[in-house]
Amino acid sequence: MRQIALYGKGGIGKSTTAANLSAAFAEGGMKVLQIGCDPKHDSTRMLMHGAGIPTVLDLVRERESDPIASSEVVFTGYRGVQCVEAGGPEPGVGCAGRGIIATFQLLEKLGALKADVVVYDVLGDVVCGGFAMPMREGYAEEVYLVTSGELMSLYAANNICKAIARLARHGRSKCRLGGVICNSANTHPREKELVEEFARQIGSTLTGFVPRDRVVQLAELHKQTVVEYAPDSGQAQIYRALASSILDNRALTIPVPLETDQLEAVALAYI
Repeated sequence: MRQIALYGKGGIGKSTTAANLSAAFAEGGMKVLQIGCDPKHDSTRMLMHGAGIPTVLDLVRERESDPIASSEVVFTGYRGVQCVEAGGPEPGVGCAGRGIIATFQLLEKLGALKADVVVYDVLGDVVCGGFAMPMREGYAEEVYLVTSGELMSLYAANNICKAIARLARHGRSKCRLGGVICNSANTHPREKELVEEFARQIGSTLTGFVPRDRVVQLAELHKQTVVEYAPDSGQAQIYRALASSILDNRALTIPVPLETDQLEAVALAYI
């Protein structure tokens, strides 16, 4: 079983990338489980054709001590992809990471963490508590950083590197960095080169470059992944190629995070 986590800044396109990867894995005949680890609970929406599924944290709150069945939290989406949403608290109340902790505890209890590929879609702005759980507790064996060439996106990716390195240094996790995925914001003329250089400097590689394409928005408006909505498009082929690259990848590393001034110097060099 491959356990893959996508981490990155909020709004960078993690969920779009994760859903299209899951669709591509499933097209290849693999049994796939995608777990949305973000309070917005919209990771699996395109796989579920726009349907919002109950979150684990909502059910745990409602049921208190009453048992919850696997069928109440695990739903079948496109090409049989199993979909789970951790959920989160009401805005301003409680810890957003609590939904992730509750989700993993419940899925373990139900024996539902079984698939050829498990894709964890995790918010990367804050790498603490529950958000670090996929890495800290050994669920996610390999992490892929989803970033653009924008400085704040790279800053968030670099912070995730710090978390991976710290956990590895203290022997608390076997989680390693699999690579960097550039999900283009199309605001930087040398964006791919910049992200490739960032990956090199942290001791990793650029796993894939996903260009900005209108078909992504069209697919989302039709409540589908690009792989389903426009299967013959160039963008769908890019997602399939990215899925293949991840499956073929065995070069997992402990990253060497950059200091802030080093990160800024890399960004300045590619303006």
